[in-house]
Amino acid sequence: MKSTRLPLTRTVPTTLRTLRVRAGAGDRRRGQILVPGCPIPCALGAAGIVRAKREGDGGSPRGSFRLLGGAYRHDRLGKRPVTALPLRRTGPRDGWCDDPRDRRYNRPVRLPVPGVSHERMWREDGLYDVVIDLDYNRGPIRPRRGSAIFLHVARPGFRPTEGCVALRLPDLLRLLRRVGPRTRLRIL
Repeated sequence: MKSTRLPLTRTVPTTLRTLRVRAGAGDRRRGQILVPGCPIPCALGAAGIVRAKREGDGGSPRGSFRLLGGAYRHDRLGKRPVTALPLRRTGPRDGWCDDPRDRRYNRPVRLPVPGVSHERMWREDGLYDVVIDLDYNRGPIRPRRGSAIFLHVARPGFRPTEGCVALRLPDLLRLLRRVGPRTRLRIL
């Protein structure tokens, strides 16, 4: 599929207030991020959009979430993506705790963490070359309600995520130019 071009003219506000995500009509695992004048295709969780998210259910949580900032792979991108969001470089020891029994559940961790289930943020498949942390289950953090819900790079063919929202890398980089700390991602 051809990459979507976001309008980036002086007449368009630099920071979008709201991004709406909706599931596709024929496939709940795929959807669109609705940006004024330009829908962007995205992948959703294998279970589609769910109202009551649970750890491991494969659903993308329904709700409105702030973009808390994120990380990027400098060795792959060469430079920091242009955005008003706070971003840091990802390193090989970066991880994310997805173990509901651990006190660090749904938080970043430094690897290794023996005996604790976690995601590696430094991935070889490119999914987290750019990753934005959504504020899902972040305050207060409730065990077993889901962790590591991100906006990140899509797999080839928009194969489903574990519950995140995923875009093609060029689309994600263009979208980041238009979002900031006050932008909300609404998964409908």
